[in-house]
Amino acid sequence: MSSTRLAFALCGSFCTFKEAIPQMEQLKKRGYDIVPIMSQNASSTDTRFGTAKEFKEKIEQISEKKLINTIKEAEPLGPKNMCDAMVIAPCTGNTLAKLCNGITDTSVTMAAKSMLRVGKPVVIALASNDALGISAQNLGKILNYRNVYTVPMEQDDVIKKPNSLVADFTKIYDTMELALKGIQIRPLFI
Repeated sequence: MSSTRLAFALCGSFCTFKEAIPQMEQLKKRGYDIVPIMSQNASSTDTRFGTAKEFKEKIEQISEKKLINTIKEAEPLGPKNMCDAMVIAPCTGNTLAKLCNGITDTSVTMAAKSMLRVGKPVVIALASNDALGISAQNLGKILNYRNVYTVPMEQDDVIKKPNSLVADFTKIYDTMELALKGIQIRPLFI
């Protein structure tokens, strides 16, 4: 059983919440102490995949903690040693671009910056319809950043969405365990 304090952040790839949230639950069952984070958009937008209220309640129930969804709440995570590591699942192409360019205008990007500035691992489970398009440059950049690790990913629909990549969310635990040792899981692409 782990005693790792893990920030678990969700961005607005709403269609993958059904895959990400069960992984948060599995990490909790394996002993991770979960600190839940959602971007402001993810925590306030109702979609055909569910309401913001339902997602927030589920996440708070799993973690047994109040959701962080402001920049102010996210900033002290690293410097105050509130977490040992962070997972962003799903990480959208938009959030990936912000991370690559040092933009911290959401709770998720601020939390990641806060963790990285004190040398703690950040694991990214990408879900982007444009990861192999114009956003491919950001994926290329992030793969070379220190203390940033990616969950193995695959093209989810090569015919209808040829530029899309989605992480295998079931690999979050394995990726996190290796990231805590400073190792990137392989292979990156399934």
